[in-house]
Amino acid sequence: MTSKLLKIQPRPDYVEEVYEVLLGAICDGSLAPGTRLTQEDIAEQLSVSRSPVLQALRLLKKDGLVQDAPGRGLLVAPLEASALADLYEIRGALDRLAAGLAAGAGARLDPKLIERGRKAAQTGNVHAMIDADMEFHFAVYAASGNRLIAQTAHGHWVHIRRVMGAVLQAPGQRPSIWDEHAAIANAIEAGDCALAERLSGGHAKHASQLVAGQFDALLGVLNLSAEANESVA
Repeated sequence: MTSKLLKIQPRPDYVEEVYEVLLGAICDGSLAPGTRLTQEDIAEQLSVSRSPVLQALRLLKKDGLVQDAPGRGLLVAPLEASALADLYEIRGALDRLAAGLAAGAGARLDPKLIERGRKAAQTGNVHAMIDADMEFHFAVYAASGNRLIAQTAHGHWVHIRRVMGAVLQAPGQRPSIWDEHAAIANAIEAGDCALAERLSGGHAKHASQLVAGQFDALLGVLNLSAEANESVA
């Protein structure tokens, strides 16, 4: 593994932070599908011991983001079009349910969610855009009043973040994403359950179609991101 990772500042327990650093690198393509991972290299780059790295890798393996490499060691799990289609199908169902319940409950989302999302899109910072997107959707889940929706969605979003990292690097997609989010928020605030459900379902379907139609190109974006990181390592 030659991709450059940022060092972690000293603190008692590094596992969660190591996990987040590696997850972020997998999502933004710094660690592309198929990249071999070694505890030694990661520990050296992050300036931590091997123990938290080992535990973080175990968590990533449990999430399905890394897998055993041929022979020995681990590698970043490949992206599979069929698996992503399944993920977006589940996400679409959860998003529709959450939006409908939120609208029925008379919820009102914080307008700053949309503002932050649009600003993040303008910066072109992939991590900021992913964070803003997740913040919006999880706000809808919370507004639904059904705690199981967020709990169920969390496991799927770890994988959705990976492809989002590539999708959000396509500039033409950034404004439309937040236009759709704004429309969903407006429908929820208006208490229009049917419209909120339809818009949320359409939003997830649009994302799924985009991923399916550009799957090979998205893999190329992730690989290019990894190569760029290797060139400055």
